[in-house]
Amino acid sequence: MPTILLVDDDFGNRWALQLALESRGHHVVLAENGLDALRKADAHFPELIVTDLQMPEMDGRELCWRLKRLSMFADIPVVLLSAMPEPANESRCWTAFLRKPASMEALLDTVDRFIAARLTYSRAPRASEHHTAARLQAIDSRCWP
Repeated sequence: MPTILLVDDDFGNRWALQLALESRGHHVVLAENGLDALRKADAHFPELIVTDLQMPEMDGRELCWRLKRLSMFADIPVVLLSAMPEPANESRCWTAFLRKPASMEALLDTVDRFIAARLTYSRAPRASEHHTAARLQAIDSRCWP
């Protein structure tokens, strides 16, 4: 079951998005702001993060920047949600942007697409995962008395 970190300071938004994501079979970890999200990302290591842009203490943009600077979180896709237009005067550190009120179906399709790509990528064999020959070899039964 993929883990999604959902970050929003509005209880109603968190509740509605949590229900929708869980109905698709995702495990949802909730955070109220960017600082809370950093702590929970470290504890739960999510496959995807969905975050609001405007929040107290640490907004979604700062959360994205901090995550991308940490190598263990740099490859996690981030979906940024906002009622404001997408910030255009800076380099983009989020993976996708959806403008509120976003269609729930569009959000769920976006989440499912990123989760599917991430699970496919994470299951691909890596060079370090190739099996090496064991020191002990099985005895040929034809040689055994």
